[in-house]
Amino acid sequence: MIRLLDIHATYDNGTRALKGVNLRIDDGEFVFLVGPSGSGKSTIIKLITGEIQPTGGRIMVNGYNLGDIRPGQVPYMRRTLGVIFQDFRLIEKKTVWENLTFAMRAVGASPREIKKRVPYVLDLVGLNYKGDRYPNQLSGGEQQRVAIARALVNNPQMIIADEPTGNLDPTRSQEIMLLLEKINELGTTMLVVTHEKELVNRFSKRVVAIENGRVISDETGGYYKNEEII
Repeated sequence: MIRLLDIHATYDNGTRALKGVNLRIDDGEFVFLVGPSGSGKSTIIKLITGEIQPTGGRIMVNGYNLGDIRPGQVPYMRRTLGVIFQDFRLIEKKTVWENLTFAMRAVGASPREIKKRVPYVLDLVGLNYKGDRYPNQLSGGEQQRVAIARALVNNPQMIIADEPTGNLDPTRSQEIMLLLEKINELGTTMLVVTHEKELVNRFSKRVVAIENGRVISDETGGYYKNEEII
């Protein structure tokens, strides 16, 4: 469960990235966060993951109040989140299997947990026969599936997908979005940040539109349901 209450964010250079944003994402929801470049989307991600602090307002992330969270609690808060990036960020010298086991070892998972969980997530993303491949032996769509598997492998409550289809062609983009929808149907909360109008319009999901640091629309429907969104 995510709560942003009257959030303001101003960077050191004076840029006001967010101006009183209120946002609530309940457990199990699938939400698109859309808006033009510079609208504040990336700032919202950084706030949710604890990378930066707001200059005003209150943030709750999966039971943690980020306003008074102790430094030692931050890693535990981040374990409730899985993040998928546009540029995949896989370790090139490790196989698919090793990329996933590395992510699990980083949070102290036991060999037994790893042996059970990795095959499950590889099967879920359709790569159960490619665990021994290296990233450069995979297509772009397959690499993104590995990135999704890595985000899932520690069983987070929520996945944040930051422009997950930005480097993919339309067909692969559709496949990735259908996979994220499937993962959401299994119970994982999904926040997808994108600017791809046509892709968003194919899915009847909640769309939160942000522009100039403010939420200007929050409803179920297409990206451009509100014609003022550009």
